[in-house]
Amino acid sequence: MKAILALEDGRVFDCRSFTGHGEALGEAVFNTGMTGYQEALTDPSYHGQMLAMTYPLVGNYGVNSEDVESDRVWVRAFLVKECQKYPSNFRSESTLADYLSGQGILGVEDLDTRALTRHIRNAGSMRACVSTLDPDPDSCVEKARKSPSMKGLSLADEVSTSKPFIWKEGRRVFLEPDQCAEKAREWRKEDERPLVAAFDFGIKYNILRCLERAGIKPLVLPARTGPEAVMELGPDGIFLSNGPGDPEPATRAIATVKKLLGFRPIFGICLGHQILGLALGGKTYKLKFGHRGGNQPVKNLLTGRVEITSQNHGFAVDMDSLQSFGARLTHVNLNDDTVEGFSQEDARLIAVQHHPEAAPGPLDAKYMFKEFLGMMV
Repeated sequence: MKAILALEDGRVFDCRSFTGHGEALGEAVFNTGMTGYQEALTDPSYHGQMLAMTYPLVGNYGVNSEDVESDRVWVRAFLVKECQKYPSNFRSESTLADYLSGQGILGVEDLDTRALTRHIRNAGSMRACVSTLDPDPDSCVEKARKSPSMKGLSLADEVSTSKPFIWKEGRRVFLEPDQCAEKAREWRKEDERPLVAAFDFGIKYNILRCLERAGIKPLVLPARTGPEAVMELGPDGIFLSNGPGDPEPATRAIATVKKLLGFRPIFGICLGHQILGLALGGKTYKLKFGHRGGNQPVKNLLTGRVEITSQNHGFAVDMDSLQSFGARLTHVNLNDDTVEGFSQEDARLIAVQHHPEAAPGPLDAKYMFKEFLGMMV
């Protein structure tokens, strides 16, 4: 089924749909991982984007009900060189094509993903339109240009949970908002593990698994939760999750975190890292094409060790803007020297731009969860 991918700068690529008819708009980005397509598809941080995989063959091990990072697919469209129609893996429960079409997500193949990736690397991530319904390249280019830009777009509320929940044995147990304080008191009597208020800006399931394995009990809160509600819970720590979009328009979350600075130890990952930087008074900026994949080298300046990390972000913290606020640079990206982590002793916070929970990816940075635990006990 013929399709075209049109970028806002006028570049057009021919391709074919492997999921049926459809049309999608979003920011075109690429992921350099060789595996982990199902985790990427279900990562809420990809909301508003169409994802291209640089590895040429995708879908060869199928999909299953366990390797997901949320309860749905979040990408606007999935762009690959070749989709394997007949997966071979003992854990496979479905084909990639059936998985995507079952959720109404357009998937295209026979796309020159190498050329697309090189173009994005040179020109930067940009808005795109992929369609089987509109064969006119000029029309699709115009649709891409009229779609919302990721710069200035706040998306965390769109992916966040609507109700608080706890993570219990690999599943979410939802609570009513007025039950949280009472439940928190009950848990303290029954459980010696530190209780953490975890803001859901697009939290991945493996973050919850890692918090739990580290000996932490997370109570997950909607992104819109105010500081007073958090203080009423009296948690031992606060966690700020990953998520999609531009961090600067997330003014409500930034204001909330600003009021919580110093109240309890805080750990931020990805968007949470950026929100912490803004809450301290710093600034963020959009990267040319972002970091997405499981092979990003990061230097831990506290230990001197180089860690290979999993990443998925298109914005970064400006460390120069944080110097006057007592923040200390702790991690740096060795590919482009961008900020990968900082700390602030007075506010008792740590933050990293990369993903220590991986899923998929290397586990070099997993120690961050234990470090967070050590701040609370």
